[in-house]
Amino acid sequence: MALSLVVILTPVAAAHAPSGCARQKMLFCEDFQSVPLGGATSLRWGVDTSHGTLTVEKAARGQRVLHVHTERNGRAFLRVEDFSPSENSFYGRLRLRTDAFPRRPDWAHYTLVEATGQGPEVVRPLGGQYVPTAGRALWGVGADGGPTGDWTNWRESAPSREDVWQCVEWRMDATDNRIELWFDGVHQPDLTVSTHEHGGNPVDFVFPRFDSVKFGWQLYQPNDGAYDVWMDDIALATTRIGC
Repeated sequence: MALSLVVILTPVAAAHAPSGCARQKMLFCEDFQSVPLGGATSLRWGVDTSHGTLTVEKAARGQRVLHVHTERNGRAFLRVEDFSPSENSFYGRLRLRTDAFPRRPDWAHYTLVEATGQGPEVVRPLGGQYVPTAGRALWGVGADGGPTGDWTNWRESAPSREDVWQCVEWRMDATDNRIELWFDGVHQPDLTVSTHEHGGNPVDFVFPRFDSVKFGWQLYQPNDGAYDVWMDDIALATTRIGC
């Protein structure tokens, strides 16, 4: 008789986790401590850039971090490939600091984490927009390429903070195509989206069968600026990882 493994995702608060990769088994983990300084490269992940670069450098306290740099509306991503989470559900965690968010043009849209796979939806659990009516950049879950269209579910309760390190966690639950986020361990329920509750066309939002996750930066509108993001402690797992 064949046995099947069922992974249960629990949304309960997680304990503080080690900052690096020395903890329970994960689907993917990168703390950059063993990656050589300079142009980012590894046999464990790929690179996707256009008008952008990825560099491993030392942070203020000596630990190694990933420096994401783009010009204009370029992109630069670390790409986790051959990704196959059980039940098509998983948790993610990363630490990040963004030098500045775009303030032009109005409704400028940016992505820092993107998950794709077999199916039309391009899912963006961490991104945002410059919202001129609010006068600032706001975090928002979003998607593109599928029946729900191109949307970002931004909220004024979730401003994108500049020049500060933050720990961001998210949950992707395929049972209801639900995405939830935490910032520095605090749940942000306003940003939650699901099958019937999202920011797109009035049809069901459905995950693709995930096979890749990208971490970095992309701005989609014409822009003459440059953007810098620093990332560390990137992790994907079947249970909440913690900060």
